[in-house]
Amino acid sequence: MPNTASAIRRVRRVVKQTAVNRIRKSKYRAAVKKMEDLIKSREKAKIKGFFPHFQSILMQVAKTGTIDRKTASRKISKISKKITN
Repeated sequence: MPNTASAIRRVRRVVKQTAVNRIRKSKYRAAVKKMEDLIKSREKAKIKGFFPHFQSILMQVAKTGTIDRKTASRKISKISKKITN
């Protein structure tokens, strides 16, 4: 249990930030799953249409620090390779 006023405020802040990060991570995972499903379905038009949105979501989540930038870049790169092959 926090004893000082600043520690109490910090706990409140951490709870809020945890909720925000959970939402962001969920959005990130959903985008990755949707992209994987589209690749499995082999619908080129849908894949090409969703890919820019996919990149945008990953970079937004990486920009805020919820996931590492290099992780986002690696995911985008791997998906990009799968699309071109």
